[in-house]
Amino acid sequence: MNSKKRIYLAGPLFSHAELEYNRKLKDLLLKKGFSVFLPQEDAEDTLNEREKQNQECIFNKCVEGVDDSDIVVAVLDGVDVDSGTAWEIGYAYAKEKPIIGIRTDFRFLSDGIVNLMVEMAIVALARDEDELVKIIEKY
Repeated sequence: MNSKKRIYLAGPLFSHAELEYNRKLKDLLLKKGFSVFLPQEDAEDTLNEREKQNQECIFNKCVEGVDDSDIVVAVLDGVDVDSGTAWEIGYAYAKEKPIIGIRTDFRFLSDGIVNLMVEMAIVALARDEDELVKIIEKY
């Protein structure tokens, strides 16, 4: 494993549970020697900042975070993938960044695990945190 790998951690960040899970993943990846860009912290994507009308600043920081990353990890839990996460996946795909999904949610769509466009953009899908680390270490 290259301990210098930079990970952009994409995922929903609108509930306390989502924020906490994102922090948990970040801490796990940091302990494994990766550098992690977490939008809720590094782009200051919070309700308070959005109320100050800093959307452009948040957007630019997130774009730079993806640009500067080696790998994108995307949290794909939920009935449908978070729209911001879907955008980050599409942008990373266009930039030819490897995208690794993590989906701990056991629900499936009738024709796949997640939306077809998201599923085809990712290079691998982890079902838990241990599997995620094993997959990332291959990159």
